[in-house]
Amino acid sequence: MTPNDEWVPPACTLPTAERPVRLTEFDDLFTVALRGQRRLAPTRLRWWLDPAAGPTARELAGRESSCCAFFSFTVRPVEGAVQVDVAVPAAYVDVLDALAARAVSRMSR
Repeated sequence: MTPNDEWVPPACTLPTAERPVRLTEFDDLFTVALRGQRRLAPTRLRWWLDPAAGPTARELAGRESSCCAFFSFTVRPVEGAVQVDVAVPAAYVDVLDALAARAVSRMSR
């Protein structure tokens, strides 16, 4: 693993060489489109994205779910935004914690 993905669990089937690219895709989404984040429960997280990011968020969530089956993403339009709910089983709370921290650290203010 690289220093940027030390929190990626063994259950992730994305080839190690592709992980930095995927992290960059999430970073770009967070930097450009993340408008808010709220922790709904230890195993659930909600993001609000700029409405223009809907197609990108759906596509990225789909690819992430295919390599990390423990993630569950629900992407839906809400008034003036795209809402993304992210859920994980209790065994992966540390992964969700890391993703939440990464999102907030890249969110434009």
